[in-house]
Amino acid sequence: MKPWRWVVGLILVAVVAAFAWHWVAEDPGYVLVHLRGTNVQMTVVTAVVLLLLAWAAIAALIALIRWPFGAMTRRHRRLSRRRLADGIVSLVEGRNSEAERDLNRAARYPSVRGPALLAAAEAAERRGESARALESLDAAAQETPRAARVLRARLLRRTGRASEAVALLATEATEGGLSPAGWVEYAEASLATNEPRHALRALEPLQKSGELGARNYAELESRVIAAYVASAPDGASLASLWSQLPKHQRRLPAAVDAYAQQAARYGQTMAAMDEIETALRREWSPSLVATYGGMGAEDIEQRLRRAEGWVDAHPNDAALLTAVGRMCARVRLWGKAKPYLERALAIEPSAAAWEALGDVYVGEDHAELAQRCYRNALSLARGEGTEALPEELRSRRIDTRVTAVEERDQHGVPRLSP
Repeated sequence: MKPWRWVVGLILVAVVAAFAWHWVAEDPGYVLVHLRGTNVQMTVVTAVVLLLLAWAAIAALIALIRWPFGAMTRRHRRLSRRRLADGIVSLVEGRNSEAERDLNRAARYPSVRGPALLAAAEAAERRGESARALESLDAAAQETPRAARVLRARLLRRTGRASEAVALLATEATEGGLSPAGWVEYAEASLATNEPRHALRALEPLQKSGELGARNYAELESRVIAAYVASAPDGASLASLWSQLPKHQRRLPAAVDAYAQQAARYGQTMAAMDEIETALRREWSPSLVATYGGMGAEDIEQRLRRAEGWVDAHPNDAALLTAVGRMCARVRLWGKAKPYLERALAIEPSAAAWEALGDVYVGEDHAELAQRCYRNALSLARGEGTEALPEELRSRRIDTRVTAVEERDQHGVPRLSP
C-alpha cells in the first residue's frame, strides 16, 4: 500500500476514535454482575475489555494444549512439501525412479496429494510402467479429476490407444468444458485416429485462451486444417469443404498444399494450380512449389512456363529447381531438365532431385547413370551418403556454383545490395 493511503487511513481511525471516545465519555454505561452474594460493578468499556482479554487467554490456552498434537502434523506437512519439490526436480532431471518414490511419499499428505499423484503418474509412464501410471491417475482423480483425465488421455495416446483418449474427453469436448491441455490432447488424439473433424472443435477455444502461444497454435492449426482438407472423400466434398473454411485458414501453406494434392487427385488440376499460384504470390513456400511440380501431366506446359518464370526471382531455391527439372523430364525435355536438376543437387541434394535426374538419364538411354542416380535417391532417403557421377560428365556440366542468395524482408520484397 502507498504511504499516502496509510496516512489517510490513520487519520480516519483517529477521527473515529475521537468521536467514539467523546460519545462514551458522556455516558460510559453501567454493568452489574451479581454472583453468590458478590456484586461487581464496572462500566461498559471495562466489561468489553475484560471479555476480550478473557477470549484471548482462552484462545492462547487452547493453542498451548493443541501444540504438542500439531507438531507431528506440521512435520509431516514440511516433509511432504519437501518430497514434492524433490520429486518434481528429479522428474525434470530424468531421475524417474527417485521422482516416483518421492512423489508417492508426498501424496500421503492431503494438501499436496493431487499434484503429487499426477507427477508420479508421469514419472511411471516415462519408465514404461503404464499400469502403475494408470493406478496413480485413478487415485489422483479423487483429488483433481480434470487434470487426471487430461493426463490419462495423454498416456493413452502415447501408448497407441488414441481412440480411447478421444472417448475419454468426448463428453467434456461436446460441452465445451475442457481445459487448454485437454483441448490439445483431444485434437492430437483425433488426428491420430483420422478424425480431423473432431480436432476442429479444439481450435477456437485454444485460440481464445492463448495458452499455446502464437507459434505452437499456428503449427497445430496447420496440421488440423491440412488433415481436415485431406479427409475429403471426393471432388465435390473437397470443393464444399474448402469454400466453407475461414479465409485465414485457406491461406495456410499446409492447407493449400493438402487442397492442391487432393484437387489434383480428383482431376481438379486448374483449381489446384490457382490456389498454389495465389498462395505463392502472398508468400513463397518451397513445399508448395514441390507440390506444383508433381501434380501430374495435366496442364504441365502451362505449369512449366509459370515455374520457369519463378526461377529468375528464386535462383537458389532447390525445391523450385527440382520441380522445374521434374516437369521438363515429364515432357521429355532431357537437355533442359538436366541443368536444373544438377543445380538443385549442388545447392541442396534431395532424393527427389536424384530420382528426377535418373529419369533424365533413362530418357537419354544411359541406364548405368540412371541406376546410380536411383541408388543415390534411396541412399539419401535413408540418410546415407551418395555416389558422385563420373568425372567425365562432371566436366561437361554447367556451372553449379550457388549464386548470391537474395535477401528479402518480411513481405517477400528483395532487399537492395549495399
